[in-house]
Order: sequence, then C-alpha cells, then structure tokens
Amino acid sequence: MHHSPRCPLASYTGHPRSSLGMNVEDGGMPGLGRPRQARWTLMLLLSTAMYGAHAPLLALCHVDGRMPFRPSSAVLLTELTKLLLCAFSLLVGWQAWPQGTPPWRQAAPFALSALLYGANNNLVIYLQRYMDPSTYQVLSNLKIGSTALFYCLCLRHRLSARQGLALLLLMAAGACYAAGGLRDPGNTLPGPPSAAAAGPMPLHITPLGLLLLILYCLISGLSSVYTELLMKRQRLPLALQNLFLYTFGVLLNLGLHAGGGPGPGLLEGFSGWAALVVLSQALNGLLMSAVMKHGSSITRLFVVSCSLVVNAVLSAALLRLQLTAAFFLATLLIGLAVRLYYGSR
Repeated sequence: MHHSPRCPLASYTGHPRSSLGMNVEDGGMPGLGRPRQARWTLMLLLSTAMYGAHAPLLALCHVDGRMPFRPSSAVLLTELTKLLLCAFSLLVGWQAWPQGTPPWRQAAPFALSALLYGANNNLVIYLQRYMDPSTYQVLSNLKIGSTALFYCLCLRHRLSARQGLALLLLMAAGACYAAGGLRDPGNTLPGPPSAAAAGPMPLHITPLGLLLLILYCLISGLSSVYTELLMKRQRLPLALQNLFLYTFGVLLNLGLHAGGGPGPGLLEGFSGWAALVVLSQALNGLLMSAVMKHGSSITRLFVVSCSLVVNAVLSAALLRLQLTAAFFLATLLIGLAVRLYYGSR
C-alpha cells in the first residue's frame, strides 16, 4: 500500500483522521438538505463579495492619495470586532454549549495560528521594498500551490489530475488578472491601478525579495491548513474556537500596533468607509472560519480567486477603471477551474 509523506501537524491530536473528510463540500455530512446547501452557497457568495470589495473600499478611504489612518489600526480593530462578535455569539447560544468546562489547554494551539497570520500580514508590507507591485501580485499566486501542497501532506487528501489542473488554472487566472486585468483610462501603463498611478516602475525583484516571497507563500499555505486542522479535529463549538483564535490575534496585533512607533491614534483618520472596511473584514473572517470548519482550505482559495471578478467590477464602477482582455481571460480560467475541481469527477 502506498503511503503519502507524513506531515508533522497530522499527529497533533488523537481524533480519528476520518473526521477530516466530513465536510459540506464533499457531501460528508449526512442529511445535508437543500436549505443547508443554500445557506452554504449564500455564505460563499457573501464571502466572495466581501473579499472583492476590500481593495475598492480601501481606495475610497484615501484622502489626497494617502491612507489617513494607520494600517495596524484597521487590522487591530478588525480582530477586536471579530472577538466581540464571537463573544456575543457564545453568550446568545450558551444553552447549546456542551456539558462541562471546555479544556482551555486547547486554546494554546491557536496562538500559532495567530502568529502565522500576523507574520504573513507583516511580510506583505516588507515585500513591497524588494519588488514592484506587479511582480508581487503575479508571484504571490504561488500560495495556491503551497496551500495545495500542505493540504495534501497534512490533511491526507489526494488531489486528482483534474483537481491539480484546476488549481494550476486558478494560479494562471490570478497571475493574468494581476498582470493587467484593470487599466486606468488616463494612463496607458498595464498592470495594477496603484502601480500605474504611481508612474512607470520597472519590473524587478531582488534575491532577498524572492526568498521572502517564497517564505510568504509557504506561511500562507501553512497557516490556512493548520487552522483547518485545528478547527476540524477539536470537538469544540466554532464560536469558542474563534474566541481562542481572535483573542490571540488581538493580543498580537495590539503589540504590533504599540510597537509601531509614533503615528496617528487608534481611531484617528477613520471615516464611514474605513468603518465599513473593518466590519466587512470582521464578518468575512467569521465566514472563512466556517469554511475552514465545514469546507476546506481549497474552498477558501476558490473564494479568494472568484473575488477577483467582484474586485474588478467594483473597481470599474466606483473608481472608473477599465476592464481589459486580461480580466475576461482570468474570469474564463476561474470558471474552468471551478468546473474542473467541483464538477463531475
């Protein structure tokens, strides 16, 4: 019998491995009727919309071409909002809690999840120093491959040839869109609007930048799969798991914000658009935790990739950017990828 390479994370706990296969998207939950399937689909569509709206909403926050608040403030407030929503959910549903006190030692592994997510968020900032935005947008799609790798190794899922091809198409779609899916009518330069607006920056990446990009993609894949592993193997309510995760997230981001040096206050520069960014990201984080619990990291990849379509349409409508042929090619590739991965096998 052939044995796949063993991931050290797979031995984290003693729960049966078969429980990892019980998810909505694979039909693993018995009795999944149309109402639940409809709610699942609606949840994925809402998450896709919120992912896609993130960048256009951030652009609407700009004042004189600059972000009027500290990015760390937005991240901290987002984590705090998620924590408060989880606490409220637990208080409302306290009668449905399992009997007995939950083993609080199960909270400790979520510290690693928060650390991985925090490292990834900060790497995104540092990467911009060693490469141009277009190069980053294109090469960062390698995280799709790293997520699939950890998904196979750590969760013991085998991808078919069709599914592997679907993920390759997803990577190609992301790279295609990043390379020139939108264009500023007042600027003939291809590439992301932010890069075009800043002037003709040549394509470049330093050796250190390439190393950091590889590290970013690996951490991105590992954080996603590790969190999925915890969510599925622990026999705890999702709201309680989220409470663990976001408590560590708030503590970590509070430390990063405090150590960021002098700057605007926590709420300084915030507008209605900024509040909408924080609220939408918080709600989307909660939706993604449900995807990790009942779906998979691969589903999350498809949600993020499909959000490119929403991002482009909103950017065209709100920011007066033009869709290019690359956008329509990327949309076609995403559609083919979805069909290959989730179609009849």
